[in-house]
This record gives sequence, C-alpha cells and structure tokens, in this order.
Amino acid sequence: MGGAAILSTQAALRSGAGLVTLAVPEGLQPSIRPAIPEAMTLGLGENQAGSLRWEALDNIRESLQQKHFTVLAIGPGLSQNPDTAHFTLAALSGLDLPAVIDADALNILAAQKPQAAAELMRARKQPSIVTPHPGEMARCLGMESAEVLKQRRTCAERLARDWKTVALLKGKRSLISDGKQTIENPSGGPGLAKGGTGDVLTGLIAGLWAQAIASSRVKGDAAFLSAALGAYVHGSAGDKAEKELGPWGMTAQDVIARLPYALRRL
Repeated sequence: MGGAAILSTQAALRSGAGLVTLAVPEGLQPSIRPAIPEAMTLGLGENQAGSLRWEALDNIRESLQQKHFTVLAIGPGLSQNPDTAHFTLAALSGLDLPAVIDADALNILAAQKPQAAAELMRARKQPSIVTPHPGEMARCLGMESAEVLKQRRTCAERLARDWKTVALLKGKRSLISDGKQTIENPSGGPGLAKGGTGDVLTGLIAGLWAQAIASSRVKGDAAFLSAALGAYVHGSAGDKAEKELGPWGMTAQDVIARLPYALRRL
C-alpha cells in the first residue's frame, strides 16, 4: 500500500528531519518518487506479487554503509506476504538501528509464537518504539480487542516489559509506556480515527527521534520522550485540522499539513 508509505515519509519530512529515504519494492519506485520529491527513494528486490523479497535486506545494508541512517521506521503499507514477513523479521533482528515498528510489521511479529517475538525484540541491540492500535495490541498479546480496551494501561505496560520496548497504544488519550513509567497523551480527537493517521504518527516519531539522537541534547530516554512528543504533536495537529475542517471532512494529509503549526506551538 504505497499511500501508507507516502504518508509516513511526508510526516517524517514535516518533523524537521533533514534527509528521509523511503525504501519500497523496485516496481513501485517510479510512481512513488514523484509523489514525494523532497525524499530519496530506494528500490528493493520484490517477488512476483510485488512484495519485498527477504533478500531485499542486502539492498538496505549496502545503502546503510553509504548513508548512515539514524532511525528505521517499518510497517506502514508493508503487506504480510510470506517473503515480506521473512524480510521484516530479518531486518528487525539484523539491522543495527533504532526502530519505530507499526502496522504490518507488528502483525508479522504477532503472527510468530509469543515467546519468539519477545525474544527477537529483547535481543535487538538498539531501542525500539511500537505503535499499535487496540487491534494490533490484541494480536501482539494474544487477546481480544475488547479486553485491550478494558485494560489499556495494563496492556501497554505489559507489551513494553515483554518486548523491552516503548509501547504507544493509540486511541483516545493514547498511552505511552516503557514498562516502568506510563503517561497519557491529552491531545487529539475523533478525527484521528481516519485511515492513514497512524502512518503519519509513525513517520513523525521516527523523524523526531532521529533529531534527538543526532543532536545529543536530549536528556533521559530519547525513545520514550520521542514517542511522547510525537503523540502530542500528532494530536495537536489533528485538533487544529478538526477545528478548521471538522472530524468528518479531515484526512491524514490534513494532519500532515498542520504539523508545522503544532511544532511552532511547542
């Protein structure tokens, strides 16, 4: 789903990140490139279905040696094709990069045996942020969505501890937890339930986190703080769009357009 990848990339660009590269199946690269002229694109090996082959990881490793990427965002628009699932698990275990993990990357992890997914995540050398909505959280924990909604805080803290990650459980008053500290985000309204807004959040957090790492000025857990800041800025931009356009008419692109406003307000 190229649209999801484009939304994430646009949000990363609007976060203040200086350089953003979108890696996509090589067959999509000609159509993706003109949609986001400010970003670079990287074509990856694909299978007959147009999804990523697991060997595409070699393309990223080669590019990593040249460009020294700071943060990886993985999941939006990815698909759960078996080859792509193999690629995703290899990327999460084999790339020495902080990672924001969302959407199909979470679904791929959730499809593994619970202990295997936890072991993979805990073995990562770099920190991670996961951004599930209640349905994805339920799949990751082997629960029903209704159960997650009844015990949101407990679920966010449990996933954070089990996977040794920062967990951002999306929804009304999103929760951010590292298993020890948990905070509630006050911004954002019903307009953010629109499709694509989660992809915006993924790119925004990745961009903010990259800047926190590059600046070396952030005191404390940069992953936790970047997730919290991303949730707040995302919600603030959503509030601005909702005020101007109403929750029915606004889209994920309207949220992206108002990220500069939300950042200026900080």
